[in-house]
Amino acid sequence: MAENRAEVLAGAAVLAIAVGFFVWAAQGSSLAFKSGGYEVEASFRSVEGITVGSDVRLAGVKVGSVTSLSLNPVSFFADAKITLNEGVVLPADSAMLIAAEGLLGGAFVEVMPGGSLDDLAAGAVIEDTQGAVSLINLLLKFVSGGGAEATTP
Repeated sequence: MAENRAEVLAGAAVLAIAVGFFVWAAQGSSLAFKSGGYEVEASFRSVEGITVGSDVRLAGVKVGSVTSLSLNPVSFFADAKITLNEGVVLPADSAMLIAAEGLLGGAFVEVMPGGSLDDLAAGAVIEDTQGAVSLINLLLKFVSGGGAEATTP
């Protein structure tokens, strides 16, 4: 009988911890997708490493998230809808680029503020974008000579 009581208590403790982790994860995801702020659009040549929910950062600080990714059938670029947090005001000529967190880490969208006196409006399209740079392609270029012209004596 003592064994059953110990097993029930251990099971209850594991279940309580699992529920606690579930609540913690649910709160974290609701913070990532909180409504509020405004949406802008940008087209990238490549969004490798970016998914819906990826961070949008300005000076290393999270200022929004990617809310939608789709392929543009006309330009064959990836169209991204990005929600910026309320209170984040960017110049109209700001740029966005896909940056890597590290050699083995994920990617995020980095905002490079411009110098325009006009502010970026809700629904605006950001024209100046740079897609993801493939580390493997860079390494292959380096190993193969990177397109350096061969010289003959």
